Amino acid sequence: MQIAQFFYLPVAPVFFFVLVAVCFLVLAFCLIRRAYLQLGLTPAQAMFLLIGSLIGSFINIPVTVISTNSVMADQMVEFFGMRYPIPPATDWGGTVLAINVGGAIIPVVMSVFLLIRWQLWSAGLLATAVVAAICYWFSSAIPGMGIAVPVFIPAIVATVLALLLSRQSAAPLAYIAGSLGALIGGDLLNYGKLADLGAPILSLGGAGTFDAVFLTGVIAVLITGISSRGEGTKPTTS
Repeated sequence: MQIAQFFYLPVAPVFFFVLVAVCFLVLAFCLIRRAYLQLGLTPAQAMFLLIGSLIGSFINIPVTVISTNSVMADQMVEFFGMRYPIPPATDWGGTVLAINVGGAIIPVVMSVFLLIRWQLWSAGLLATAVVAAICYWFSSAIPGMGIAVPVFIPAIVATVLALLLSRQSAAPLAYIAGSLGALIGGDLLNYGKLADLGAPILSLGGAGTFDAVFLTGVIAVLITGISSRGEGTKPTTS
């Protein structure tokens, strides 16, 4: 009799790995929800922010046509190991500028809310400016897609700055600086380059920056929440 005979999967391998994947998804969901709770939100507000950001990432609100040149369409591009799909050409003619709901509108509204609630005007402005400058430095203009920012750079910079500037309110400060900094440095400061990229749709906070904005909020808040545990994070009242 061999001991190894008593070690085997109770179900078929494919189903076992599906169960493992589900467990990881549930764990990731719980961690992200906990990260947003560190911002001082209620569980309902945290769930709205999480689900709204994910679902909103599918929604791009068209604003204007910024170029009538020919565009690339229905292709895939790679940047820092990430693959991004180029959407089909639209009937607007040329390159359409849009705003992504999950990657721009929701993070901006939430950042303003956190700035007001935690009264982080000076620290928030400084941290956002630094993150924006670094994101601009590392950003790349990708033909057919738009502006891309390496995913983890905003998160790392926002985390370090938040812990240095205010350990008590590090979590909301990290979210503000990471989200706004990635949007400003990644998209807005590169606005002059957008018309020449030949993309059918260029979405602020969309492909290339959405992952940076979303993961920055999650990673930075998680790290700062753990680092500042026990220091009592409460909104400042005035």
